[in-house]
Amino acid sequence: MASWDQLGELANVAQLTGLDAVRLIGMIARAATTARMHKRNCRQFAQHLKLIGNLLEQLKISELKKYPETREPLEQLEDALRRSYILVNSCQDRSYLYLLAMGWNIVYQFRKAQSEIDRYLRIVPLITLVDNARVRERLEYIEKDQCEYTFDEEDRKVQDVLFNPDPCRNKTVVLKKTLSCSYPNLPFDQALQKENEKLQMELQRSQSNMDIGQCEVIQRLLGVTETVASTLQEKSTNLKDSKKEESEYLDTNDDKAHSFDEDYTSKQGAYVASRNASPVSSGRDLISNRGSYRHEEWNADLLGCCSEPYLCLKTFFYPCGTFSKIATVAKSRPV
Repeated sequence: MASWDQLGELANVAQLTGLDAVRLIGMIARAATTARMHKRNCRQFAQHLKLIGNLLEQLKISELKKYPETREPLEQLEDALRRSYILVNSCQDRSYLYLLAMGWNIVYQFRKAQSEIDRYLRIVPLITLVDNARVRERLEYIEKDQCEYTFDEEDRKVQDVLFNPDPCRNKTVVLKKTLSCSYPNLPFDQALQKENEKLQMELQRSQSNMDIGQCEVIQRLLGVTETVASTLQEKSTNLKDSKKEESEYLDTNDDKAHSFDEDYTSKQGAYVASRNASPVSSGRDLISNRGSYRHEEWNADLLGCCSEPYLCLKTFFYPCGTFSKIATVAKSRPV
C-alpha cells in the first residue's frame, strides 16, 4: 500500500481543512462503521480516538490555539487525524482485493497512525496546561490503551488462496464467498466487474507513484479476476447450450406427441363414424358382399323389413319363407 505520507493523495484533503480534531474524530468513527475490510482494526482505532476526543473536549481547543506553544502540536494532531480518516475511509472505498492483498501493510498503517496521534498528546506544552485531575486521569487511560492491530486469520487464508500459483477451483469458490460479503447487493459477476474496475484505478495510482512492487501485485490480482470471469462466462455458455439442446429435445417430443394425437384422433373419428353409420346400410353392405342368390327383393336385414311393406305382409302370412331366405343369406347356400 502507499506510504503513510502518500495517503493524503487518495482523497481531497482540502475538503477536510478547517475541521477541528473533535469533528475529525467523529468522521473517523462514522467511517469505521461502514468499513468492508479490516473492520476490527477500523473499529478498534475509532474507539481509541473517541477517548482522545473526549479529552480534547475538556481542553477547549479553540482557546489552546491562541497560544503558539500549543497551536503547533494541535495542528499536527489535526493533520494526523486527516490522514487517519483517509486510512479508515479507504477500507470502504478502495478495491476489496487490493486491501486484502495489502493486509499486513495496512495493519502497519494503523499502528503508525495511533502511535503518531498519541505522541502529540504527550507534548509537554499541552500537558502543562492541564490542571484538571479528571483530564489527567483520561490522558493516562489513553496512554495505557495500546491496541493490538492485526490481520484476521480468515482474511489471511483468502490471501493465501488468491496468491497460490497453482490454478484451482478454490479461487472461484473463495472469491465468490468473500465478494458476496463485500458486495451483498450485487450478483457475483457484477461484483467481479466492480473489483476489476477498482483494481484498474489502483494500478494507475501505483504507476503514477512509480511503485513497481505495487503494480506487480495489482496486475496479479487483475489476472485472478479475469480468469474467474472467463470461467464464469464459459460455464454460462455451456449452460445456455445445454438448455437449448434440452428445449429442442422437448420440442421434438412435443411434435411427435402432437402427431400421434392427430393420428389417434383421426382413427378414433373414423372408428366412431363407422360405428355411427346406419344399421340398414351396414346390413346392405354385408348382403352385397355375400351375394343375393337371385332374391333381388331381399337386400336388407330384419330391420329392413320395416321399410318393405310387401315383405312385412309376406312374413306375416308366410314366416317360414322369410326365415328360409335369411338362413340362405347367412350361410351363403340354399336352405
